[in-house]
Amino acid sequence: MESTRKVSLFISTSLDGYIAREDGSIDWLFDDQDYGYEAFYDDVDTVIMGRHTWEQLQKLGDFYPYQGKEGVVFSRGHSGKPNSNVTFATEPIETWLARAKQEDKGTIWLMGGAKLVDECLQANLVDEIILSVHPILLGQGIPLFRGRHPEMTLELVSHRAYHTGLVQLVYRRPVKA
Repeated sequence: MESTRKVSLFISTSLDGYIAREDGSIDWLFDDQDYGYEAFYDDVDTVIMGRHTWEQLQKLGDFYPYQGKEGVVFSRGHSGKPNSNVTFATEPIETWLARAKQEDKGTIWLMGGAKLVDECLQANLVDEIILSVHPILLGQGIPLFRGRHPEMTLELVSHRAYHTGLVQLVYRRPVKA
């Protein structure tokens, strides 16, 4: 059966490649407009994230910001506290995605964090990268790319520069003939 779902990494980074400060905070992100989020989000059916990202979300309050979307938190051996909005997966991401990509559903949003992104890139599981580059140099923090993934040539699908200085780049993995 041919895969019908894509895995999209829709994520923001500083100009020097960090997705968060060392303490996980993202207070530097622009929130003055949508930056293509709503159009992307409309196609999303499932949100996947690592445990640290889930814990950062929980610091914002006891709510789930992705209502109506299946949430899956990946963690090695730690199932987390029960939550009606997400399930906790301890199986390898490759196994879970191989099964999930066969389902007739919408886009799988690889939300983060860096460890899960790295695992997905190492296994060549990311179909699309939508990268919003913010015009700020953080100097240190949690890097988006950890440098352990294989070389990967991508196709630039689109780009857009906003008046705020944010640049959004959309890349896709070439489809094999």
